[in-house]
Formats: sequence, C-alpha cells, structure tokens
Amino acid sequence: MTYEVFGMDIEVKRLDEVRWLIPKQGQMRVEGLVYASDELMEQVRKDQSLVQVANVATLPGIVGRSLAMPDIHWGYGFPIGGVAAFDMEEGVISPGGVGYDINCGCRLVTTRLNSLDIKGALKELVLALFKNIPCGVGSTGALKLSKKELFFVSQKGALWAVEQGFGEHQDLLRTEDQGTLPHADPSILSEKAITRGLDQLGTLGSGNHFLEVGEVAEIYDEKVAERFGLSLGQVTILIHSGSRGFGHQICDDFLKLMSRAQEFSLPDRQLACARIHSDLGRNYLSAMACAANYAWANRQILMHYAQETLLKVLRVSHRELGFRLLYDVCHNIAKIETHQVLGKAMKLCVHRKGATRALPAGHPLLPQDFKEVGQPVLIPGDMGTQSFVLVGAANAALESFASTCHGAGRVLSRAQATKAAKGRAINRELEDQGIIVIARGKDTLKEEVPDAYKDVSKVVDVVHRASLATKVARLRPLGVIKG
Repeated sequence: MTYEVFGMDIEVKRLDEVRWLIPKQGQMRVEGLVYASDELMEQVRKDQSLVQVANVATLPGIVGRSLAMPDIHWGYGFPIGGVAAFDMEEGVISPGGVGYDINCGCRLVTTRLNSLDIKGALKELVLALFKNIPCGVGSTGALKLSKKELFFVSQKGALWAVEQGFGEHQDLLRTEDQGTLPHADPSILSEKAITRGLDQLGTLGSGNHFLEVGEVAEIYDEKVAERFGLSLGQVTILIHSGSRGFGHQICDDFLKLMSRAQEFSLPDRQLACARIHSDLGRNYLSAMACAANYAWANRQILMHYAQETLLKVLRVSHRELGFRLLYDVCHNIAKIETHQVLGKAMKLCVHRKGATRALPAGHPLLPQDFKEVGQPVLIPGDMGTQSFVLVGAANAALESFASTCHGAGRVLSRAQATKAAKGRAINRELEDQGIIVIARGKDTLKEEVPDAYKDVSKVVDVVHRASLATKVARLRPLGVIKG
C-alpha cells in the first residue's frame, strides 16, 4: 500500500501483525522497518515520521534497516523512536539522530515500602519532593560548579556524583555503561555550553521530565520480577531527566558546525552529519559523551535527593526504606557497539533517539546481577496512566540492534495539547484518580495532559509481541512532580 504523508507517497508493505516494511525507494540505501499495530500505524500516518524513516535510510554507511519503534513521532531530522546503525568506515554521526536532550533517560528505584505505608503521607511527600528537587524551565540547583568541576563531571559521569556522596558505588553497577561514557573531552566544548552546565546539575528540567512515586500494580513474569526485586504493591521511584541546557547547547553547537561543513547531499538539512572517523565526527562523539556523563550524574543526584526526602517525610530508617537502584537506562544516545549484520560481527555506531537499549540474557555488556535474565527496560507512560518494566529479549539483538521503544510517544503537539485541555482542571482530574500531581510551569499540566500521548500499554504490547523486550511489571503513578 502507499501512504500519502504531507504530499509525499511512501510505499509500505505489511510483514506481520506488528512489522511494516518501507521498501527501498528514491535515494534510500536500505529498507525501513516500522514496529506498529494497525491502530498505532494510523497515528503514525498523521505526521512526517514515515518520511523521516525513509530520509534516514539515505545516509551514507547505514547498515541493516532504518528502524522505527511503536512510539515513533516526528522529530528533528530523525524521528523520535528511531534507531539507525552506521558502519565505522563509511558511516556518519548525526546530532539529529541523538536529539537535543543528550542521554535523556530513566532511573527506577525500588523500596521495601508498600503503597499502604505511604497512603496517609502521600500529599506531604509529593510536596516535599517538589520543594527539594529543583524543576522547571531553566531551573538551577544548589550545586554551583566551577569550570574545573564541570570538566570532572563531564569525564566521570555518575562516578563523580558518588564520589561527592550522592549515592553508593553499587549504584554504578546498575547504571548503563556504569554511568560513564569514555573519550569525553570537555576541552572542545563552547563557552556557552560550559556556562549552561555550571548551575543545572541536580535539576529535573521541564516538559515531559518528571519524578514519580508509584506502586507495582501488576506482575507479568514472576521469575524476572523477583530477580529485579519487584513485588505487588511495592513503592517505586521513577526519574525521567537528561543533560539539561548543557546537552541542548552541545547539540545546537554541533548541528551548526556540521551544517556549515556538510559534504553530502541530504533530503533534509536537519540530518546534518559528519563521517564518524572525521575530526568533526570524533569531536561530536567526545562532546556528546560529556553531555551523557552529565546526565548520568544528574540522575544520580536526583535519586539521592529523593531518598533524603523519603527518609525525612516518612520517618523511616535506611533499612526500613530499602532504597535501591533497579536500573538506569538512556534513550537519546549514539554508541559504538558490536552487532551481527548478515551473520557477520560488525563494529557500528548505533543511534538511538527515543529508543532504549534492550540487551538479552547472556549479553557480555550486562551487569552481573542481570546476566541470567536480561537487561531491565524502563518504559514510562504519562502522568495519568501507567509505566512498564520490561526485560531485553534475544530477538532485539537479531533485528533491532538490541533496541526497543522508550515511552508512549506524543500524538498531540504541546500547542494542540494545551488547546485540548482548555477549561479543564488537569490536576483535579488526576487527583480524582488518586494521583497527586504538582508542576512548576503554569502550562505544563496542559501540555503534558495524558491525551497528548499514545496508549503506552499498546506501545509496549507491540514490542512484547515482536520479542524486542517482554513485559515484567506494570507501575501505577501515585504522585508526580514536573517542571
């Protein structure tokens, strides 16, 4: 069948219930593959994301297929929910394939508490979290870094935060890449990026970023849930944040540099890129690593702030609280990884933009705690519904460069969401559902209204059926703070 998308005809062939192929057409070097149900595919047709999947397939050195997860929606250059891998010799690195919020990601913490233990103190707890954790557009934190200290954060990542007393060394073992990407070089950063990074560490940010107090509402795989330390009714903390203005500026800087030095004919200028092995390509990867490390340090600090708040408000001991990191995953990143392509092991640069790594059991990059079961995969929904914990499945390593979805995915722009929420008291609607929500920005709740997102359960069902990651548990929000 042919889809008309914004005046362009995109040929799409259905492969099975959850896979749709975009055959090579025009300047595409490889095919595209979209993971979606019938219902989700109808939503995908309403924006330019299918065109973007095809555009990414035209880039030099791309291998396999240009992939799109079921939470796909229109983004800058690459679709959000996009995955693409590039050969190290002929391939390119593109800031648009990582996104402006470098290493935006999620961190899930488990506790020994049951939701009944906090029921009477929930509102007080959410208010205290809102008070203790800086959030909102341009928010600054209590940490004011010197340029030298920022360079240490950029190079060490979560390790720097632990060394400063924000958490424990065991947290690093349950963080993707142990919270540090190598080859970070802060000396190549612009002064503007450095300035933006000096006072935003330990802040949540705005938009779809949040800290959520939740409970485990359903268990799908008891064996894996037990290994992850998840049980019904258990209180959890889910943190969604990234590299703040520091990462945004780094992305902006390199988009401008690559646009000026562009040597390829591109279907969209937003796909500005450079050869991976070029000086500009290597510099971007080094700068991106700085932002990724900043984001890991940021989430480590936010987790520590949350623990301090729970201890104080709930008046429990560390042992009674049992605050433990389950896992920290990033979903806006480019990484040098080895994958099988047509039966051959290849070293590739894998772009995941709004996509989560999903390593299967036995993978050499897994922490020891998860070697036998696979990597925890964290999929947040929206503030009014649910989130999911999945586990990486073997099929992801075979067909998606060990990748899966990252969230629900927007169906309404922020302007459209605000219009749809006009005249509604969103916080009252959520409180009627038993969810306490506090936001810093006056328009945040309207922009982030649950209607603005796809049904995350349907997104997760697609990747579960495609065996990219399988369902372990469902989380229900109890209290949420937003910027």
